[in-house]
Amino acid sequence: MTGNVDESRRRKRLITMISVAIAISLLTISMKAVAWQLTGSVGLLSDALESVVNLVAALVGLVVILWSTRPPDEEHTYGHEKADYVSAGFEGALILLAAFTIAFAAIERLINPAQLTEVGIGLTISMVATLFNFVAGTLLIRTGREEQSLTLEADGRHLMTDVWTTTGVIAGVGLVWLTGWETLDPIIALAVAANIVRTGSSLVRDSMSGLMDKALPAREMAAVNEVLRRYSEGSVDFHALRTRKSGRRSFISVHVLVPGDWSVQAGHDFAEQVEEDLRKAAEPATVFTHLEPVEDPVSFADTELDRDEQ
Repeated sequence: MTGNVDESRRRKRLITMISVAIAISLLTISMKAVAWQLTGSVGLLSDALESVVNLVAALVGLVVILWSTRPPDEEHTYGHEKADYVSAGFEGALILLAAFTIAFAAIERLINPAQLTEVGIGLTISMVATLFNFVAGTLLIRTGREEQSLTLEADGRHLMTDVWTTTGVIAGVGLVWLTGWETLDPIIALAVAANIVRTGSSLVRDSMSGLMDKALPAREMAAVNEVLRRYSEGSVDFHALRTRKSGRRSFISVHVLVPGDWSVQAGHDFAEQVEEDLRKAAEPATVFTHLEPVEDPVSFADTELDRDEQ
């Protein structure tokens, strides 16, 4: 019962945070669109387009959180948490699309330069929007890490990328305003596009790693190996260790080799203790153990993913 209550609280917290991201995105898009209309800056246009991507990402994230936090069912007995990786991959693809759109607009402005207008007011509006994004991004990243939500952390990273992007754009457009060097404006937009490509590529890479059942991160693997090392004394041993991550949940499977003359109860009690410590090492984790007699050669025929033929 306690587990269900904790999961319900987590679900509500994630939904609340993603709703905040949506509200902030709507506000900053409106402000940046006004700044772009006032100035005619393609750099500020690129900044506004990135905020549109953040909004779409937040909406997708809300759907994914509603999906990924659902309890296991008959068709998805391991739960739905891998939906996080689908979301991160989709958001990464959106970012890349935005980058190419920005690059196209910037190249067009390089060919056909235009003078900026109302720069002071436009930059002030952009600075206020950036402050909103900084606060929201910080909260999302912190909550995403606490709840081990890739979707929430990805949305936070989007907003923080937006913060640094906007800061650079504001500085660059301000320089255009002071120097009159109009070519700098589309160059700034191209720099924004390049930075967005880097962020989007990182998200797609993280998504693919999760979908391909990549092993646990190094820190968690070290904790898992330490548990096994602590129990590997005398005639007890372990092999066929496999791990993977599914959203925030870790999955660990390992074969436990014990003396063949142990009773079933003794072997079971030992495996239960190992499982408990492994769960603590990579919490939240689902642990599978397979008990085998250490003296039997057949016990060593299944260390690989496919069992060796005898």
